[in-house]
Amino acid sequence: MARREITTERLRLRGWKPEDHAPFAAICGDAEVMRHIGNGATRTPAEAARSIRSFEHEWRARGFGLFAVERRRTGELIGFAGLSWPGFLPEILPAVEIGWRFSRASWGRGYATEAASAALSFGVHDLSLTDIVSVHQVANQASARIMRKLGMVFDRRTVDPTCGREVGVYRLPQPQEQADATRTAGRLRAPT
Repeated sequence: MARREITTERLRLRGWKPEDHAPFAAICGDAEVMRHIGNGATRTPAEAARSIRSFEHEWRARGFGLFAVERRRTGELIGFAGLSWPGFLPEILPAVEIGWRFSRASWGRGYATEAASAALSFGVHDLSLTDIVSVHQVANQASARIMRKLGMVFDRRTVDPTCGREVGVYRLPQPQEQADATRTAGRLRAPT
């Protein structure tokens, strides 16, 4: 099984613990956090606990999944970041999705970008994944900005069939696409 802990400057991405249930339920019970997820409904504590069980199952079944994310300094659970199978959107399969969800109190501090960058590196370098996407509801431009910071490029706009909401899909460029883009950018620079 792939490693289950990654440490960044400020965060620890790790497996889920029983004591994560209450703070994760609070995150999922916040209407502002959930507004751009699925149909926008909050989750009950029982639904949040089912989600954690699902995350753990994905780790066992696929060798990757969503990490619990805590602040290293305090040990406080602030959300999740990681990789998942985006079966809800069949048109993008067989890609793997990188995603995140953080408590409202942790927004605006760069935690999502820091955690997602570590999870993306894990997917590319540890798991050798080559087809990685990220999906956001079009009204959630904060997530789209993070996707661009990760080096992902816009792929398409479509509808999430599970809730009827419009979503944007970003994709990590393939190594050859990255090399071509770098060469093109070099040719476009004006001589000095």
